[in-house]
Amino acid sequence: MINRKIIHIDMDCFYAAIEIRDNPELINKPVAVGGNGERSVLCTCNYIARKFGIHSAMSSKVAKSKCKDLIILPVDMSKYKKTAKIIHGIFFEFTNLVEPLALDEAYLDVTMNQSHNNSATLIAEDIRQRILQEVGLTASAGVAPNKFLAKVASGWNKPNGLFVISPPQIDSFVANLAVEKIFGVGKVTLAKLHNMNIKKCVDLRSFTLTELVSKFGKFGHTLYHQSRGIDLREVEPNRPRKSLSVETTFINDISNILELQNNLLSLHNQLLFRLNDISLDYKIKNQFVKVKLNNFKVKSVEISSNCANLEIFTKLLNSIVNTAAIRLLGIGVHFDTVDNDKIEQPQLF
Repeated sequence: MINRKIIHIDMDCFYAAIEIRDNPELINKPVAVGGNGERSVLCTCNYIARKFGIHSAMSSKVAKSKCKDLIILPVDMSKYKKTAKIIHGIFFEFTNLVEPLALDEAYLDVTMNQSHNNSATLIAEDIRQRILQEVGLTASAGVAPNKFLAKVASGWNKPNGLFVISPPQIDSFVANLAVEKIFGVGKVTLAKLHNMNIKKCVDLRSFTLTELVSKFGKFGHTLYHQSRGIDLREVEPNRPRKSLSVETTFINDISNILELQNNLLSLHNQLLFRLNDISLDYKIKNQFVKVKLNNFKVKSVEISSNCANLEIFTKLLNSIVNTAAIRLLGIGVHFDTVDNDKIEQPQLF
């Protein structure tokens, strides 16, 4: 079996970085990009703002209460997509095996790349330098034998960093990795793991696959394998996206419809940001709402639609919520896959 060489490139606070690049007066100031209304949310913010506890998807009102000097700029998606097109063009100069995740990040499989002495580390560093030279932005990169570890590594030395996990380092590195780094571990699953005194991946290794599946369902497979640094997913450059969704699991179950609608509004803002972050070629064919009850029963409802309309989401939510307490709420859209199947490469721009 060939040891793959996977690079994960993640731009540093992409939208905010572009705005600061284009307006040097913003340097050394707390900057965010997103809505500035009473019920708006942030898309991203720079690292100065993050020192105040501000983060993406946070309410703009809450963010301004944490930092009175916070500068919130409107989203300029056409500008961001223009910059991203140049960046993704750089990726394809090194390999055709590019799996875009969003405008600002992608996986690259450079296993068969013979340049740079066949070194994925040197390739990643060259890509970072090219991005800096051509668009004036910094990027962080992770290099590893699989996608899970490459993504973890790209965040290890942020911002403007490079981190490498070589095959001999996998076992010891992952053993000490916090379980929240495993893909799919959210706040509720994390609380459950901590209640079981599982805080690092090495703690998960004391459980068999059968035990983890019995406690976490099919997600137990992910916990078992990724806690051992195993991820067999391939970089998929031609995979069309069939849907896009966002969800939140509540720490305390919610049965109040007004409280659920407030959470729906926040999810809707997040969904709109993510829709802006993908291809214009994707055509929405329906929108849906999903809830998970406190007995773990899942209910969902969808309706034909060509957009992500808040009013329709609200009606869908109202149609499936009764007196039962809700532990998870999710909303999303399905895309018309007939048109997308014609796309040879993901068209992000």
